Amino acid sequence: MKNYLLLALFAIGLTTSAQAQKFAGLDKSPLDVTYARQSRSAQPDAKIVYSRPQLKGRDLSQLAPNGKIWRTGANETTEIIFYSSMKVGDKTVAPGTYSLFSIPSKDSWTIILNEQIHTWGAYTYDQSKDLVRAKASVSNSNNNIEAFSMNFQPTDDGYTLFMGWGKKIASIVFEKS
Repeated sequence: MKNYLLLALFAIGLTTSAQAQKFAGLDKSPLDVTYARQSRSAQPDAKIVYSRPQLKGRDLSQLAPNGKIWRTGANETTEIIFYSSMKVGDKTVAPGTYSLFSIPSKDSWTIILNEQIHTWGAYTYDQSKDLVRAKASVSNSNNNIEAFSMNFQPTDDGYTLFMGWGKKIASIVFEKS
């Protein structure tokens, strides 16, 4: 009988704790993931985890100003995971997890892979931990892209990463090594 009473009190305590727990509402910049893989059933070569800020009537230059370091998304710093070696710009990058920053400008973006991970925004960005800096070309979009979006498209030698927001699309090549 004593055991049943203890079990009942324990169950009541769990129920009370669960009911008291408060959860945050939906994030205004939802988290998303994009994979670099040659087909839907293939193992990925890379994955990007990022948050998707929205314009909501604001100008892109306010949210990702030209010439300033940007976390390439919202909230936590965007992270890219390489499952195999990739050539970015003129450097081969080993498998691992890296922060993905960018510096937007009118005609190109500087894409930065940085060794510091698990950070919030670009507030603690440390240039001395940059592994790669490479140029991404920028083109204009016919459509207004409300939510920042990323997508890998397979190529013969690897992938092109497209990053679109507002009327701009930046693209950079990742070659499999």
